[in-house]
This record gives sequence, structure tokens and C-alpha cells, in this order.
Amino acid sequence: MNPWTLLLKALGNTMAFFYSIIPSYGFAIIMLTIVVSILLFPLTLKQTRSMKAMQEIQPEIKRIQAEYKADREELNKQLLAFYKEKNINPAAGCLPLIVQMPIWFALFRVLRIGIENGALTQDYIPASSKLAAAMIEGKTSFLGMDLLVSPNRAATEGWVNAIPYVILVALVVVTGLVQTWQMTRRRKSQDKGDKEESKQAQQMQKVTKFMPLLLGVFSWGFPTGLVVYFVTSNLFRIGQQAFIFRIDDDGDESGRKAKRGGPDKLGEGTDEVESPEPPQRSPHASKKRKRRRR
Repeated sequence: MNPWTLLLKALGNTMAFFYSIIPSYGFAIIMLTIVVSILLFPLTLKQTRSMKAMQEIQPEIKRIQAEYKADREELNKQLLAFYKEKNINPAAGCLPLIVQMPIWFALFRVLRIGIENGALTQDYIPASSKLAAAMIEGKTSFLGMDLLVSPNRAATEGWVNAIPYVILVALVVVTGLVQTWQMTRRRKSQDKGDKEESKQAQQMQKVTKFMPLLLGVFSWGFPTGLVVYFVTSNLFRIGQQAFIFRIDDDGDESGRKAKRGGPDKLGEGTDEVESPEPPQRSPHASKKRKRRRR
């Protein structure tokens, strides 16, 4: 059995398992998405930290670009050496997207079912499962949408009927833009006084802003079940990024406290010496001075 077939069967069996727990086609897709997102968390962690690191080194990148702007070949060598020194892979930000693409195509294939003689024409979903029976009977609705129908096809039946589909596609775009905003907001807070950015950073921002819009356009022609996957994945990714930023910020704060020498209380863990108190004058000496003045 080739890897592609294994992936198809893995998706089909996972959906069938969750459908057996709660008989909802939409719930099965959402739970499948969460499982995939958890499995891809190491890549998401690498992606988020790589994008964060790329933002932090932008001043140094701009310095290298200014120094070697006359020699393109040497500039590329210096940048590659700098990335290697900092242990940063500029392409790491695309890893989760690249890895998920086969899953998108596989889920697209699983959702495109055919029925002949009361049975599914594909064997990715177990024939004896409750999910297979539900798909044969047409029980694939979720929140007023048929998840086997594309938003484009739903719109041909009237725009009133297409409203929930349009909202779902809009959520794909909005949640994708929120992910971009998470990174952009941090960039602005870390670099408030520097409005100039390197061409590479500008291109990266354009791509990250363009991708949600492109995915929204594609979603219009995909089965709605796959669009549910996109929305759930984006929402889960937003939570993952917030969690990663939180633990990284806590780690950075702990490191800064350690460099300062631990406790902030005066005199603890430092070599500072308290200044001696000024000597108190004797009352008798004060009386003698008064007598002399007289």
C-alpha cells in the first residue's frame, strides 16, 4: 500500500472514529483537524520561532545589505553565513503549510464521494462504519450547510441559501489575517522607532497577507467540509501562536532577571556597600562652641 493510500485511509478512519462518538459530520472534521494540528505542533513551533527570530535580526540584515549592496553574490553569501551563525532557516515559516498541502488534497479526495448500488465508490471510509451509512443517506449537514457541497454550488441555489457558506469562507480569510496580525503586532512593538524594513521582510509580509485571501478564493470552489478544516486549523493556530509567544516571553523575562543577578532587593546578591551614616555631634561640643562665640 503506497503512502498516499495510507494517508487517505488514515483520514477516513479517523473521521469514522469521531463520528461514532458524536454522530455529526462537522464534528468529525473538526476533531480530525485538531488531531492534525496537534501532530504538526513541532513544525508550528519551529515556524513561529523562525518568524520571530527573522524579525529580531532585521537591523543586522539591513546592515549587511547596505554593506554589500554593490556585490549581489557576496551579499547572498554573507546572508547565508549570518543565517547559519544564528541557526535560522528563512524557509521554516512555510513548513506547516507545505506539510498540510497533501492533507488538504487527501481530505478533498475523501470528501468527494460517489454512491453506487447503496455503497460508497471509495474505500477510504470503512464501509461498515456509521459515517459511511450517514454519507450514503446524505446526512452530511452542519450548521445549515451540506459539507459535501462547495460554496460556489450552494450559491447557484440562491444567495439566501449561500449565506452560511459565504460567512464560512469569510472566516477563512479573517482568521488567516489574524495570524498575520499576531506577528505584525509583535514586530511593531519590538521595533517602534524603525519604520524601514528590508526587502525580504516586506516580501514576507506581502506573502503572509496575500495567502489568506488566496485561500479564501480557493475555498469558494472546495467542498465545504474542507473549508471547515481551514477555519478550524486557523483558529487552532492562533491559539498555538499565542501560547508560543507566552512561553517564549516568560523564558526571556527569566533570562533577563538571571543576568541582573537574581533578586532585585537592595544589597542582596550584589557587591554594593552601604554608605556610612554621618557621625552624630555631641551635645557637650555644641555647648563649648556657644561659649567661645560669647
